[in-house]
Amino acid sequence: MQKRMTITMDEVVYEGLIRVVGRRKISAFLEDLARPHVVSNDLAAGYRAMADDTAREQEALAWSEALIGDVDHASR
Repeated sequence: MQKRMTITMDEVVYEGLIRVVGRRKISAFLEDLARPHVVSNDLAAGYRAMADDTAREQEALAWSEALIGDVDHASR
């Protein structure tokens, strides 16, 4: 869900944002700048936990290796 907010900034900064980023893209630009500073990176921790699960990784490797044989029988 998105929230609307009003911010105040110097006119020179605002004009620079319009010139560099574009009038309708300022919100996305500012959100992309702020996100790494205010949202925790749980995704990276999740990937680390999955990589540490060696049994799961072995099963995933076996599954992906088994798919290679399917390519030989694929219709073109």
